[in-house]
Amino acid sequence: MSSPPPRLHRAAPPPARPLYTPEQRRRRDATRWTLVQGVLAPLQFLVFAISLALVLRFLASGEGYAAATASVVVKTALLYTIMVTGCIWEKVVFDRWLFAPAFFWEDVFSMLVLALHTAYLAALATGALGAQGQMLLALAAYAAYVINAAQFVLKLRAARLGEAAVARARAEGAPA
Repeated sequence: MSSPPPRLHRAAPPPARPLYTPEQRRRRDATRWTLVQGVLAPLQFLVFAISLALVLRFLASGEGYAAATASVVVKTALLYTIMVTGCIWEKVVFDRWLFAPAFFWEDVFSMLVLALHTAYLAALATGALGAQGQMLLALAAYAAYVINAAQFVLKLRAARLGEAAVARARAEGAPA
């Protein structure tokens, strides 16, 4: 009778690199740009939700083109605003205007979101694509926006959970 194979013990994964160094966390908490981002992000999402409904209504019924168009323009203006203020925030917190390692891939995908929204504005300004094509382009921009927003939400949630785990470990006297 053979003996059972030895049990393999998996080493615990190394702790995830925190999103912020202590100094970056201090700068994040001290800058007003954190509050600006905290206000603009849900505002942009609210405008997105209303605009999405208006765009889908137009595509389904052919009615409400002006309202749908205005809503996409407002959503795009908010996107530009949050991108500019986000670059300022990133400079304050990470000392880089864009593509800080902590948010590199979110920033890369943000460029696609900006490109699609800008393409919509160009199509609108030139009359290219026609009303239906413009609204389909807006939907593509919105799909990219949803993916990008999810990237940021997941990243910030993971950072919050990581900070909470470190705080618990410290409270229990374990090394963090």
